[in-house]
Amino acid sequence: MNLIRVMPAEGMRINCITNPSSDPEEGYFLRAVIFANGNFNPSASILSSLREDDLLIAADGGAKYCLAAGLWPNTVIGDMDSLSPSLIQDLKNHGSQMIEYSPDKDQTDLELALTYAVQQGALEILLLGLLGGRLDQSMANILLLTRNEWKDLNLIVSDEPDIAYLMHDNDTVSIQGHPGDIVSLIPLSEVVTSVTTHGLRWQLDQAQLILGSTLSVSNELLKTNAKIQIGSGKLFLIHRDTHMKESEE
Repeated sequence: MNLIRVMPAEGMRINCITNPSSDPEEGYFLRAVIFANGNFNPSASILSSLREDDLLIAADGGAKYCLAAGLWPNTVIGDMDSLSPSLIQDLKNHGSQMIEYSPDKDQTDLELALTYAVQQGALEILLLGLLGGRLDQSMANILLLTRNEWKDLNLIVSDEPDIAYLMHDNDTVSIQGHPGDIVSLIPLSEVVTSVTTHGLRWQLDQAQLILGSTLSVSNELLKTNAKIQIGSGKLFLIHRDTHMKESEE
């Protein structure tokens, strides 16, 4: 799928319209972008990765981040306790769908947003603003992604200069970056089997990673690309772009 560069001019907001296809022969799959209510910096690199046909979903207060990026969300979902009445009305006036829940709900706004994205047919979900703020929310957000019902989704977390991928049974992920970039593999199940890496400084070959072990933290890219494969289990692959970090400093 070709990427559509979305670089709004200052003060301009773009309303991204979805165009889902139900015909797999067309080669189309729906990608959702969820704006959570953690920390988020609408950098040029994130904006340039957005596609015109992304389904933009704001989990309650994440709508403010979506607007800060110059975008109108297609859907805002949650109990709306982080949005002012005037902002809610503004979103409605610009065509955003508002799905409101009671504050006494049994799920977080992010869980509601993920469930909604799957119901709309999304196969890949990019999560922005997932981390930062309250520690309990950050931990709950990461662990939420490990649920078995999401195992067939391509879940990507962007928290610059880090980007993370949730890997499930028999997954393979290829990453591109710069020599010296940090790559960490964090087990999220009791055991992750047959972990094999190519292109990292310290190679793993059919290794077994145990929940809580730090064996696979802070590896490094040797060249510009690497490949990570696993057998069974759940793994959080975190790639830190050290070039981006140095540029910001």
